[in-house]
Amino acid sequence: MPNERIRPPGWLKPMNKVLMAMLRLGLPISRHELPVVLTGPVRRSGRPRSTPITPMHVDGKRFVVNGYPGADWVSNVRAADDATLTQGRRSERVRMAELPADEARPVLREFPAQVPTGVDLMKRAGVLTDGTPDELEGLAGRLPVFRIDPIT
Repeated sequence: MPNERIRPPGWLKPMNKVLMAMLRLGLPISRHELPVVLTGPVRRSGRPRSTPITPMHVDGKRFVVNGYPGADWVSNVRAADDATLTQGRRSERVRMAELPADEARPVLREFPAQVPTGVDLMKRAGVLTDGTPDELEGLAGRLPVFRIDPIT
């Protein structure tokens, strides 16, 4: 699956644009999940590109799981030295460190409990069947997982 590409639903890009506008205005999106806007340079042009992501917390650290194999933001993050996370007026420079499969497993097990909306989107796109912790953990090494490290 590393080079596998799953086509996201056609409504996802327009929904992401609306979601990013709401996040930039600081409007609440969900009581349980706290999406942010990830902005980083595009690997080819170097121009900034933004996408909404939903970080989660495991053992006091922040992580993000890629929901669609072949997503452009993953390739851009891999090529960039740093990125910016923004929610409302608050921005933070970060580094995104991709986890090896063995370190990704416990994060993937937590994903259904912490980001149920992400699980629903992944099921609709055909990435997941049931969305159970076991199913997510089984995708370790196939679904990229990044640790979000603040730049101080």
